[in-house]
Amino acid sequence: MIDITPPSLNNNPQQDIIVTNLQPLLTFFNSKGGAGKLNYDIHLDTSPRFNTKNTIKYNQVKQTNDLVSSKLIEEKNKLKDNKHYFWRVRATDEKSNKSEWAESRFFVDTKSDDKFMDMTRVPIKKVEASSGFNVKNIIDYDDPGEGSFWQSTPPGDLVHWVKFDLGRAKTISRVWMLSNLSGPDNWLKDFVWQKSSDGKHWSVVAGTDVKKNDTYRNILDFKPTKARYFRLMIKDWHGYAPQLNEVILYSPGVPKAPKPPTGKYVLVVGNQHNGFTFSELARHIEHTGLRLKTMTVPRYEVSLDMLNKLQNKPVAIVLSGNNADYPNQPMFEYNGEFEIIRESNIPILGICCGHQMLCAAYGQTYIGSMGWSDISSLRLEDRLPLSHIKIRKKNDPIFKGIPDNFTAPEVHGWAVLHVPDMYEVIADSGYVQAIRHKSKLIYGKQFHAEIKASYNQGVPFIKNFLKLALAF
Repeated sequence: MIDITPPSLNNNPQQDIIVTNLQPLLTFFNSKGGAGKLNYDIHLDTSPRFNTKNTIKYNQVKQTNDLVSSKLIEEKNKLKDNKHYFWRVRATDEKSNKSEWAESRFFVDTKSDDKFMDMTRVPIKKVEASSGFNVKNIIDYDDPGEGSFWQSTPPGDLVHWVKFDLGRAKTISRVWMLSNLSGPDNWLKDFVWQKSSDGKHWSVVAGTDVKKNDTYRNILDFKPTKARYFRLMIKDWHGYAPQLNEVILYSPGVPKAPKPPTGKYVLVVGNQHNGFTFSELARHIEHTGLRLKTMTVPRYEVSLDMLNKLQNKPVAIVLSGNNADYPNQPMFEYNGEFEIIRESNIPILGICCGHQMLCAAYGQTYIGSMGWSDISSLRLEDRLPLSHIKIRKKNDPIFKGIPDNFTAPEVHGWAVLHVPDMYEVIADSGYVQAIRHKSKLIYGKQFHAEIKASYNQGVPFIKNFLKLALAF
């Protein structure tokens, strides 16, 4: 018998991801080994035993490419809303050797991304822990910060705690928690949140007592609770010590609408986890010679309602990039951005992450890891060829001044893997590089035209879009 490793289901959807449409794209990392080409059997069920009459089976699914494979749930097999689904995948080679099953699960909630979350992030003034080092990593909200963590000192006490000082009493109604990304070692098992007005006398926050937790990501919603201090009491955990990568506290309500600049300007949505942009987008836009100002708003504060309340509307909206893996992020923070993508008539350009969000607004599993990272600067250092981008719609004015088969800075490992019907692909390089909406002035591009590099032949793209927006 020839060895075949099981496929890895840590792509999209990862374990316990919220799936936002009834026909998700299931993407996984391929198996290794075997004799000849590999095909895959994919099963889904609402039971972890895969034994109900509603089990969905796709057998002998061909490998998509050398690194990852995908299968779109078919129309006849539409999933049911508000249900947990378990899915498993195994590989079969040309000699009928089979791998072990790889298994995972997700939850379907098609309304979870419909509207802005109507919550605001609550700044945390100080964080302390019962033991361990680097407790500040828990509130490090830049993109790489999701991989850093606090861990208690092993073997340590029977109970551990992490205390959050908000500086003054504030109302909290949701907590986002992230633990070991590659667990289950260090995942929290039994825990509860407590509140206090003085940091000494504590009471339980109703609805936050969790037992037998078996996931690395938790979203806890509870009745609005006002206090200055909140404490996470960790009673049990998986492995030798509890670990927390991130905690974000949310208060009910909407952010105060920003004051836009006078004159013509572009609204830049900061898609970095900390609300900033991956590149110097605002500066690039302001230096196009089009006399445009900019206003940058974090992704977790933008919404259709905010946009409608602006007395001076932007001439265009640009959605920025980021460099984080989406399964490690509170995706509900993108809901306002999704609202704008789906419902606004203001011209939109999505860049990198923003480009992917144009598609994720219609199904968050439509994007995924390519299984490799296309980073132009590293490819140059390793003397590897750059990705060459083929223009599929040469008469599109967005490509004015850009040669066919052009090069541009690439900094990503995720891409659009399934293009929703309202878009068409206008450029690619073996994966989707640019799309446009069929009926609205919306463009998306994976590459970074705004980054300064000697090989950047895509520079005119953003200026071309802004000219189209000004003429809209």
